[in-house]
Amino acid sequence: MTRIFDNPADFADDALDGFVAANRGYVARVDGGVVRSTEVPAGQVALVVGGGSGHYPAFAGLVGPGLATASACGNMFASPAAGQVYRVAKAANAGGGVLLSYGNYAGDVLHFGQAQLRLNAEGIETRTVTVTDDIASAPLDQIEKRRGIAGDLTVFKIAGAAAEAGLDLDAVERLAIKTNYRTRSLGVAFDGCTLPGAKDPLFHVPAGQMSLGLGIHGEPGISEHAMPTASELAELLVSKLLADKPEGAGDRVVAIVNGLGTVKYDELFLLFGKIEKLLNNAGLTVVEPECGELVTSLDMSGLSLTLLWLDEELEQYWAAPADTPAFRKGNLAPRPPRSQASVTAVDESDVEQPTEAAAELGRQAVAVLAQVRDVVVEHEEELGRLDAIAGDGDHGIGMRRGVDAALAAAEAASGASVGRILTAAGEAWSERAGGTSGALWGSAIIAAGQALGNKASYSGEDAAAAVTAFVSAITELGKAEPGDKTMVDALLPFRVAFLTEFDAGAPVDRALAAAAAAAGSAAVETARLRPLKGRARPLAEKSVGHPDPGAVSFGLITARISQHIDSRLRGSQAVPAGNGVQA
Repeated sequence: MTRIFDNPADFADDALDGFVAANRGYVARVDGGVVRSTEVPAGQVALVVGGGSGHYPAFAGLVGPGLATASACGNMFASPAAGQVYRVAKAANAGGGVLLSYGNYAGDVLHFGQAQLRLNAEGIETRTVTVTDDIASAPLDQIEKRRGIAGDLTVFKIAGAAAEAGLDLDAVERLAIKTNYRTRSLGVAFDGCTLPGAKDPLFHVPAGQMSLGLGIHGEPGISEHAMPTASELAELLVSKLLADKPEGAGDRVVAIVNGLGTVKYDELFLLFGKIEKLLNNAGLTVVEPECGELVTSLDMSGLSLTLLWLDEELEQYWAAPADTPAFRKGNLAPRPPRSQASVTAVDESDVEQPTEAAAELGRQAVAVLAQVRDVVVEHEEELGRLDAIAGDGDHGIGMRRGVDAALAAAEAASGASVGRILTAAGEAWSERAGGTSGALWGSAIIAAGQALGNKASYSGEDAAAAVTAFVSAITELGKAEPGDKTMVDALLPFRVAFLTEFDAGAPVDRALAAAAAAAGSAAVETARLRPLKGRARPLAEKSVGHPDPGAVSFGLITARISQHIDSRLRGSQAVPAGNGVQA
């Protein structure tokens, strides 16, 4: 249980500030996380890792020469927002491109993915390698669905060493992918962890029992077993990992026994000794192992075993020196400090002079966002009730938080270009709303803003490009397909109708009206579908007969935008009452 704090809501930020104060020779604070406080050679690949707080030494404790360049740090067990990842990566970039790496969790995938789209759009080449080492979370033939636990360390270490050696982005990415494929982990818990300020753990394990296959965010295991002896536990972990070994595995392995928060080092060492004997008996040679707390889960009583099957190439980078607050290997020459100005300075390329056309379109964008806010407020409770049928009921309030923040950010940026205004609005929506819809809406608004940019003049083709960019951002990030019962089921008909009308010669307002009508109709039609994605999926039968809340909110918003533009073009301030979509 966590006892030392002022306000539990500020725990993650306060802890990160204190971590930086204690490790200024390694890290510097930036908005959203930390970056190295020592110089990074020009042209070196920047490895940016991250995830929720509560896992120290992961993730901030692994920043330093030979390992990560920076870490984006979210709230307790929560993904960092896309804007935080973006700002941390911008501060870390040394001109060689950026590799993002993190555990394969839905929130992290969405928010890091949104940041990647934005970085690439700005010319900073960015790739992603997610860690999928947990064998309990999906079968081997669905390895891409596995979550990342203590195997984060092997992927980060080898990718960081490769970057430190001067390899280019292609090579660093290849080695990270290879390491991830050859890494397997399995964890057990003896009791759950407690969030700061909470009275009870997130889960309990019955007395005399052990939970097998836990996650690192307070998720309980997939099965419970009678508490084993140390020898029995070692046999269980080793046998399951060896049964899941990758194709082409050799006979040299890195073994990592990782404590999750409260298991004493003496116990970890005792277990490691038994594990090493089992691995040796299986014909394996253990190379440069690790035993200790490396990827924790607050005060969880538990541990995990990770095996990385090496080849000659991977062994070279695993053995390479590293020097971070929490992980040190070999010897590295001291690095000169990085000037604080270089961490916080604004890139001159970020300073723009908006064109008259871009500034005017920006003012129109603010007015459109005000309309979006009005329609969300009007239907907030209805959207929440609809979401509660098979979800957690927060869609209305999440949309409200997002659009409130987006409008405030857009108004604060008024006078800038439409690209700058929509980027600020999208980033604010993502950070304030959180969750899947927050990441998707934020990403889409930013993508539309980047498509519109800061141009001397605008035409219908720019509107079509913005629509395409908006839709593509959501489909690329969310990975949903038509028929999955998500916002995509209204989004794709919207795009098709808009482009069909526009390509046939219709003006933008008429194309938008046709697209909004198509989205509204498609949203209604989602009532007959069974959800295949998102939180409604486990309660699929309850959802049948009710439209998807994400599709409905999209239909409502596009209808209101169409009405607003139509009334503006006709010189009327009145917004028609009908919108064709019912929540």
